[in-house]
Amino acid sequence: MATTVSAKAPSPEGIFQMLNAYQQTAVLRAAIELDLFSAIGEGATTAEAIAARVNAKTRGVRILCDALCVAGLLTKNGLEYGLSVDAATFLDRKSPACIASIAGFLGRSELTKNFSVLTETIQNGAPPADTVAEAENPIWVSFARSMAPLTVPSANFIADLLGAQNGQPMKVLDIAAGHGNFGITIAKLNPKAQIVAQDWAPVLTVALENAQRANVEARVQVLPGSAFEVEFGEGYDVVLLTNFLHHFDAATNESLLKKIHTALRPGGRVVTLEFVPNEDRVSPPVAALFSVVMLASTATGDAYTYSEFDGMFRNAGFAKTTAYPVPGMPQSVLLSEK
Repeated sequence: MATTVSAKAPSPEGIFQMLNAYQQTAVLRAAIELDLFSAIGEGATTAEAIAARVNAKTRGVRILCDALCVAGLLTKNGLEYGLSVDAATFLDRKSPACIASIAGFLGRSELTKNFSVLTETIQNGAPPADTVAEAENPIWVSFARSMAPLTVPSANFIADLLGAQNGQPMKVLDIAAGHGNFGITIAKLNPKAQIVAQDWAPVLTVALENAQRANVEARVQVLPGSAFEVEFGEGYDVVLLTNFLHHFDAATNESLLKKIHTALRPGGRVVTLEFVPNEDRVSPPVAALFSVVMLASTATGDAYTYSEFDGMFRNAGFAKTTAYPVPGMPQSVLLSEK
């Protein structure tokens, strides 16, 4: 006799979780602000011990830790808490891979407030304020100071993809350099690399600070101003275009890419780092959902598919664009050849 498999019963659980997702954000931000993960990493494992270490009340710490257990960032054995592998790697400040500082940027009110009016944005076609287009916006200084740790895997991947360690002379233009980590990583591996970092002047002070810490400041020049207005110069072997094109529409991007094409020497390459969803635009999840971030914060930005990027580069005169997923990260590198 055949077995009948019944369909899954409808449940409001997923809807409930989405409507309350802001609570998870608040839980993680509170834990980072209290430096709770570092406290546990240092050996405080009970609610009482953690509370004493982070200068908080035991009840609040116990509830916070239990919520983090539900989220999978902490473990619990009896009354003792421990760090998950992800928390130990990325949220304990003693870990060299710690990215806790990104909460300082991702939680800024300038970014979150637009989501409270998302309905109006969808109706009107644009958010109340486009923070990208505003010249010298201090939010990008915050970005430069907060987000650099998150770029380490992709910066190393890009440097390896370019063969920076081979030591050949390399003139690199880093557009919207921010913290400067992508160009600095190349310069650290290649003593013959010369980096030109372009961004708003206040942001470039952060890039120069990072270059000094990496002992490569003598090979890093700055080019302040808008990427759409400043003169790049010419003869570049590589142009870095990381986390930038998603802020603008295709026509604006093609205009910039034509300008970059002129600045490159024959055979030069553009390295683009982006969230690139599949052609269905709903997978993989992180890349697909990045389009919502652009909807809420920019007038025309989007998360573009590979075919859309390939079309932009071809229209700007580039012969070939190849995609390389970054291992362990939700982004891809596009390598475009002149």
